[in-house]
Amino acid sequence: MRRLETKWQQRSGWPKFLEWIEIAGVRGWTGQKISFDFPITAIVGENGAGKTTVLQSAACAYKATSGRTWYPSEFFPETAWDKVKDVRIRFGYKQGPQSQEGSIRKPSSRWLGQPQRPDRLVSYLGLDRLQPIGTRVGYARIAKNKHQEKSTVKFDQEQLSRLSNIMGRSYDEARISKSNIDGTREIPVLTRGDSVNSGFHHGAGEVTTVEFLKTAIKQNSLVLIDEIESSLHPRMQRRLMRDLAVIARDKECQFIISTHSPYILDELPMGARLYVNAGGGSGSEKDVLVGVSAAFSMTKMDDEDHPECEIFVEDNRAATFIGEILSRHAPEYFTRCIVIPYGTANLGVALGQLKAKFTKATVIFLDGDQGQATGCVLLPGDDAPERVVFEELKTKNWLNVPLRIGRGISDVADHCTRAMTLRDHHDWIPDAANHLRCGGDVLWQAMCSEWAEHTPRLVLQPILDAIGDSLP
Repeated sequence: MRRLETKWQQRSGWPKFLEWIEIAGVRGWTGQKISFDFPITAIVGENGAGKTTVLQSAACAYKATSGRTWYPSEFFPETAWDKVKDVRIRFGYKQGPQSQEGSIRKPSSRWLGQPQRPDRLVSYLGLDRLQPIGTRVGYARIAKNKHQEKSTVKFDQEQLSRLSNIMGRSYDEARISKSNIDGTREIPVLTRGDSVNSGFHHGAGEVTTVEFLKTAIKQNSLVLIDEIESSLHPRMQRRLMRDLAVIARDKECQFIISTHSPYILDELPMGARLYVNAGGGSGSEKDVLVGVSAAFSMTKMDDEDHPECEIFVEDNRAATFIGEILSRHAPEYFTRCIVIPYGTANLGVALGQLKAKFTKATVIFLDGDQGQATGCVLLPGDDAPERVVFEELKTKNWLNVPLRIGRGISDVADHCTRAMTLRDHHDWIPDAANHLRCGGDVLWQAMCSEWAEHTPRLVLQPILDAIGDSLP
């Protein structure tokens, strides 16, 4: 993923790229704009939030002069129960050096704008791929009758190597076969040593991975995958994402995926993670939040609501910082709240603007080096927590930090002072902890605890009031 980020930042590739899409008039979308700022974008949100609609709309943004073209009538059909009209899907795309705009729309009975769509090959992998082989339409007839292999297409060495890497086990051969009973239905067949098994005897994880790898991903194409993590355990999810990163880098193609998995999100840079907030009730507008952390996403999708108040902070360092403040000055609040890192400061500002829509008591903190923002509270010190804590403790000869971590005072003073010379304050804790031969979390918690213990309550009162006022 790091190598993909490096190439992307050079801005010299990806001659075809879907830059944004705007959906209005269908499935609760009312004109919200979704931007794609990285070759792999993950869309996360509760079931029914609209993730699949984004993927399907993206599929309809292009036509293919060779290969499959997707049509909006396939994804948004008119039925006895569904009236589809006044729909508009706008999109911005890069085609060569120029960024352009296009749209498809259905003002009444017909979809308009389809012939004018730009040319690009699109692969769409929907949820139908998750159905076990034996339960798919037409496959039971093959299994229940005597049959033979009629034709087969073997994986090349690259496909076989990718399969082995994602699955974490070595395969001698993989192929897609068809039977003499039904020459249209494909069956994956895998060989390991003397064992040969078809998709009828494989788990869903193996089947979905094989069927994904059989897809020939072309140069500069767009690949859309719904619920990419389904049937895959965490290690496989991470391996699959790293496989996608290699493909995206080498073939300059674009992936847009939907997910509910923290492991998928953790593999991606913050700007490649989008959370679709479906709103608090019927008629509520959707919101698209950029740069969400896995912890934030999982919390918003979970029904385990034991804490009375959700406290959102930028990162894990800020979470420890606020936790030690509460532990020292308001222990009665500590057990009633949960502290959740959300990600980038921009997301914190966006959450502040949406705070009125949250159904649960919520406090949103920004680091002290940020400006005032609606619905947000600044952490104390007018700077990032690391700078606030380090600089204050340095003036007090590091207080009891050496005792808390079991290191000599001269070592703590030398290594922490040295770390402060680094330009990026995010590097201070890892650098000092490495030289002190202790865990970064251990060092940071000790520092925050000492800082909180020796900081006057008056300085911390705005934080305590914000939390106290939010609690029932």
